[in-house]
Amino acid sequence: MAIQPVSLSGYRTDFDAFSRDLGGAFERYGFAILSDHDLPQRELDEALAQTRAFFAQPETVKLAYNAPGGAGQRGYTPFGREAAKGASLSDLKEFWHIGRELPAGHPYRAVMPDNVWPAEAPQFQLAMLGLYRALDDLGARVLKAIARHLDLADDAFEDPTRDGNSILRLLHYPPVAANASGVRAGAHEDINAITLLLGAEEAGLELLDRDGRWLPVNPPPGSVVCNIGDMLQRLTNHVLPSTTHRVVNPAAERCGVARYSTPFFLHFRPDFLIETLPSCVGPDRPDRYPEPVTADAYLRERLREIGLA
Repeated sequence: MAIQPVSLSGYRTDFDAFSRDLGGAFERYGFAILSDHDLPQRELDEALAQTRAFFAQPETVKLAYNAPGGAGQRGYTPFGREAAKGASLSDLKEFWHIGRELPAGHPYRAVMPDNVWPAEAPQFQLAMLGLYRALDDLGARVLKAIARHLDLADDAFEDPTRDGNSILRLLHYPPVAANASGVRAGAHEDINAITLLLGAEEAGLELLDRDGRWLPVNPPPGSVVCNIGDMLQRLTNHVLPSTTHRVVNPAAERCGVARYSTPFFLHFRPDFLIETLPSCVGPDRPDRYPEPVTADAYLRERLREIGLA
């Protein structure tokens, strides 16, 4: 069984059908595949080129952009630093985080730090901020479709995500030994509301299906993989599930090939209260989360669990 792609063209031509198909995939798998995305290919190519160039730098250069005490929320996080919740081994990856640019005096600056930019790559900032904006816009469209699927107002998620603490992650999985003791990314769920992923065409991403088997996620070229995060799972009382997923090590013939991917973790604004939607509670679906929590408090709790804070 495979996840059937949903064409983004339907957003403009038949929004009801698009929302139904997208929401149905999320309810069944916690994942959906958006084909025919309209993200500018030139920006995608430039961002990937800048990503490859940065991770090819010497370790001493990269470590200069690792912010102590920053919980990995901006700049560089070295190889082997992050681990899946409850895992005994660290993931075989390194990454760079870019957050939202906020104006001086913005109240969220107290919990959303400034971005860090590598001096060695003058085009890096421009490329990544362009990609951030494009994925932020795509995420807003996905959330509008989710709202329609849940019989909410189409703009139901606009205020909760306004100036949200969303993060663009540039991921580098270096070549691995055939007998490596760890995996590229251990089984985990995402913390945020929804995730948009570029770069999943390279094999490795798998989700844990409801029958307990691992299902490979193999999107066609020109697609974006989307999945539900724990915050939206909590808000919808598991109507939309946050599905466990992982990135397994490659087959022997691909062990010498690095893997690059770019997830965009779309978050609610820090002070948004994650409180179960009344429409997602009923006699056959009791409220699993009677105690609400702010998005920022939930994020910080989870960052501690995965070893970043």
